[in-house]
Amino acid sequence: MDLIVALVLCLSCLILLSLWKQTSERAKLPPGPMPLPIIGNILQLNVKDISKSVSNLSKTYGPVFTLYFGMKPTVVLHGYEAVKEALIDMGEDFAGRGNFPLAERVSKGNGVVSSNGKMWKEIRRFCLMTLRNFGMGKRSIEDRIQEEARCLVEELRKTNASPCDPTSILACAPCNIICSIIFQNRFDYKDPVFLNLMKRFNENVSILSSPWMQEKHNQDLELTLDSLAITVLDLFGAGIETTSTTLRYALLLLLKHPEVTAKAQEEIERVIGRHRSPCMQDKNHMPYMDALVHEVQRYIDLLPVNLPHAVIRDIKFRNYLIPRGTTILTSLTSVLHDSKEFSNPEVFDPGHFLDKSGNFRKSDYFMAFSAGKRACAGEGLARMELFLFLTTILQKFTLKSVVDPKDIDTTPVVNGFISVPPHYQLCFIPL
Repeated sequence: MDLIVALVLCLSCLILLSLWKQTSERAKLPPGPMPLPIIGNILQLNVKDISKSVSNLSKTYGPVFTLYFGMKPTVVLHGYEAVKEALIDMGEDFAGRGNFPLAERVSKGNGVVSSNGKMWKEIRRFCLMTLRNFGMGKRSIEDRIQEEARCLVEELRKTNASPCDPTSILACAPCNIICSIIFQNRFDYKDPVFLNLMKRFNENVSILSSPWMQEKHNQDLELTLDSLAITVLDLFGAGIETTSTTLRYALLLLLKHPEVTAKAQEEIERVIGRHRSPCMQDKNHMPYMDALVHEVQRYIDLLPVNLPHAVIRDIKFRNYLIPRGTTILTSLTSVLHDSKEFSNPEVFDPGHFLDKSGNFRKSDYFMAFSAGKRACAGEGLARMELFLFLTTILQKFTLKSVVDPKDIDTTPVVNGFISVPPHYQLCFIPL
């Protein structure tokens, strides 16, 4: 009985402490829904679709508001103006990495994704320099992607125009690009070691897309072998799943919209023909294909609330005081699906990136790779892969759906950390 009383007293004290702490913090932070003791606002959110929950809350609390994941406050930025102000105009202040518990459990604050402060700057500089030395941004990496595109085409031919799920094949291509950069070697698509590597990365993304709420502070670490190993892991994780998921989603959208596929293939036929391998120089003469790739990334909204940032010092942001170390979530959905910039943002339409004359139109709202100091380090590589892989596939194959296009559902099956498309089958019919 005494033990029960002691437990009740301890729990009561913990709840009171939590209420006092949250009340004192909330007086200075942006407004937001009232958090519950200990668990915060987690019950007020749809953890299967955080982005939608954030969008709904912004209607009540505006573009800058506070949520509690557990007992720690997280400031949410919604809309282009707020996101741009933080990540670009005040990029240095928002360059920290916020709480990302599952990733931190693996990385322990190492690597280019999870590190902070001086360590992050050193790792990012080392990472970019090394990748450039291995060919990123040069003709040599384009040659590797072209070679891999040819291997991808041959693998797709082996399906003999029969219905197939393209998930594993599409994942192998970007993985081999990272392998060719880091190991100077690619793998056969049926290599058991290679397939095991692919399986593990796929499982990791599934875990990361589930609800997350443990808490831990990062610590600055030195440039060590552990840190370099985690950096390599980051390169594989960022370079495989994001690109392969985008490719998989792209083919699903092309099945859903055969009129878009037809326009893209007409441009490919006119500019490149059937036999020459596509190259990046072709993009300058292919505004529709360029717009298509951008629209795929805009529409699928791969990282709805971005990787969490953190402020590196006490700052004043829009008349609110945000303490050093506070986690910041930036809603990329609110930027990529802004109706002021993109007419009918919920509709897949490459015309969003074309002007009235059919020329490619750049947009500051295109933040598929985030923005500012911690924008994706592999953006250039990813852009090259997406353009060359998709163009080569459309050059060599007619895409045939196994169901009527109007019955294809493009709604993501998971919309947590990453938007994951539903599984589907299609036929690759050689042209």
